Amino acid sequence: MKLSLKSTVIKPEEKEIKRVIILLHGYGGDGEDISLLTLNWKRFLPNTIFICPNAHEKCSINPSGYQWFDLSNDDPHYILKESLKAEKILNEYINEVKDELKISNSEICLSGFSQGCMMAINLGLTSYEKYNCIIGFSGKIIDHKNLSKRITSKTNTLLIHGDSDQIVSPTNLLTSKDFFLRHKINIETEMINNCEHNIPMEASSLALKFIKKNLII
Repeated sequence: MKLSLKSTVIKPEEKEIKRVIILLHGYGGDGEDISLLTLNWKRFLPNTIFICPNAHEKCSINPSGYQWFDLSNDDPHYILKESLKAEKILNEYINEVKDELKISNSEICLSGFSQGCMMAINLGLTSYEKYNCIIGFSGKIIDHKNLSKRITSKTNTLLIHGDSDQIVSPTNLLTSKDFFLRHKINIETEMINNCEHNIPMEASSLALKFIKKNLII
């Protein structure tokens, strides 16, 4: 596949591709890191391709990894501006995937961890064509006020967070749930006990169940 972002791609054993799961890594990670999720999912999702892009920028604190937006400056206006830049790049990238595979948003699940979750939420709620679903791990809504003004689709969403997360506070799960409910968007949430800033097997299994329910495997 010829894509503008370097990507880890896990193809199905079947020749026909009916569904796509796009996995967005966290701050300082890369596509190969987040692709490990597919080890648990792949055998349960036939005809599904997993596409895991590296972000467009090298991470400012970890040059071996990547970032969707810079976090070395904690000014919220700067973070919003940089995240919107990443959103534009990802929308163009997803259009490349759709053109290459001849599929529509309804066959695409957007998923991400931490910063990747934040991007998946923004992409999934501001697209003019509704995605199949969004699954976010350990993330949050970047800017509630800005996103409220830009909602154009109401994609079914599952958000999962660890109750012991010291990087992205688990209170963000509650504020995100409230945001979705106030905007009448279908939302499911799961708080994982004794879980820090990672994706344990329990979270992976809950996500797989949600994918199967929405992609109608």
